[in-house]
Parts: sequence; structure tokens; C-alpha cells
Amino acid sequence: AGGTRSSSPNARNHASLIDGCRLSRAEVAVAPHADPDAAAKVLDGARKEDPARRALVVSDSVFSVDGDVAPLTGLAAACRAHGAALVVDDAHGLGVVGDGGRGAPYAAGLAGAPDVVVTATLSKSLGSQGGVVLGPARVIEHLVNTARTFIFDTGLNPAAAGAALASLRLLSREPERAARARTVAARLHARLTAAGLSAARPDASVVSVRAPGPEQAVRWAADCRAAGLVVGCFRPPSVPDGISRVRLTARADLTDQQVEEAADVIVGTAPAA
Repeated sequence: AGGTRSSSPNARNHASLIDGCRLSRAEVAVAPHADPDAAAKVLDGARKEDPARRALVVSDSVFSVDGDVAPLTGLAAACRAHGAALVVDDAHGLGVVGDGGRGAPYAAGLAGAPDVVVTATLSKSLGSQGGVVLGPARVIEHLVNTARTFIFDTGLNPAAAGAALASLRLLSREPERAARARTVAARLHARLTAAGLSAARPDASVVSVRAPGPEQAVRWAADCRAAGLVVGCFRPPSVPDGISRVRLTARADLTDQQVEEAADVIVGTAPAA
């Protein structure tokens, strides 16, 4: 089919997805955050302009800043109603979300769907490097033969592949690790909000805590590090909504005591509002 492709990324997608849309040279429309109806309107508008236009929707599964899960079931329904494909980046979902950490697309009933492509990193829950693309055989064959970023890149080194495989085998033997990571995130959120801090409710392992401003966020992260706790720091322009945050990542191997100690450090170093 002819026509210009139209990508519809979510407003809070990771920078890598945004850059991918730009590099694709497709027409790009940004839909409001976590809103399948808005994505459907974008797709409907594209179809009315050109019925032959090929379209796809691109979204994170778990948004890396606030840690909320995308409404993948609704996005898939919108895509199917308009003959579009869905591309999901499960970087923060694999190993944490779904039964045994099988990921957000699996939890949404989309695993193996012929119109869904999933990308994932090996550097988050699997503790390695590199990434993977999961999808229909024809999509994988197309990427292997035409994707410049794959063809002209250095192949994944055997040590990284081996490390990721070992992590997958461990997760298969101990699927309770995924649930434990979510439990740790929920406990951190409960402790921090009980202390009066503003933290986004975690759907996976990311706990995002708001800071009064960018300077305070940087100082907060530095004070946490000085106390032995490493946290991420997000401030404009890396966060388009202009809200500065520190970001925590819950781990399945943290003990209850360590969770309490981490919460004490965050609360104890929190800047005044």
C-alpha cells in the first residue's frame, strides 16, 4: 500500500522511541498520555486523509519517569479498529510485570499477536546489555535485512547474551522474584507518601518522587548518594512536563529492613517544599 506512514507515540514515551519516530521520517502525531481514545482519533484522522496510509502506534509499556503502565489492551483495540500495528517497548516491564515477569504485553494478552511488535532491553531486570525485538517472523526478517542500525552495528557480545540467558533461566526457576519487585515498590511508595512526599503509584518497579524544583532534585539525589543510596534524578528539559523528580528502582533482592532504610534516607534528605 502507498501513502505516508503515521506514527502516534505517547506524550511521555522514552527518548529512544521519540528519536526512532524522528529518524523514521514518518509523519508523527503525539497523542496524550495513556489515552487509547486519543490514539484512535489520530488513527482515524490519518485514515480519512489517506485510506492507503500505513500506520502504527508506538508506546512504552511501563513509562520510565512515573512508572505507570500503558493501557495496552485499549491501544491494541484502537490499532485493530484502524488496521494499524502496535509497537511496545517493554524495557521496564520485562522481568517485573505479569505472571513470572513475562512482561506487560503478556499481561495484556498480546504476547505473540501478529499485529504487535515488542522491543525490550537486556540491561534492566536482566542485568546485561543490548536489546531484542519480538514479533512476527516477517517483521524480524525485514529488520535483519533492512535495518541499518542492526546491519551496521557490532553484534551482541557472547558474554552479554550469556548473562541475559542466565537471568531468564533464573527468573523461570524463581518467578516469585517479579512479584517481590512489585511488592518492594509498593512498600516504598506507601512509606514515602505516608511521610508526606508526593510519589506516583508504581505499577511495576519504578517509584517516582516529586521534588520542588530542579535544583532541589539535584541536591536531593546528591544527598541520597552521600548517605549510600543511589537514585535517579529527572529535571527539565529531560522531563517535558516540567516536574522534577527523583526516581527509585525497586529490586527483588532487597530485604524489608533495606527497604525501610532506603525510605528513611529519602525522607530524611527530602528538600522543603
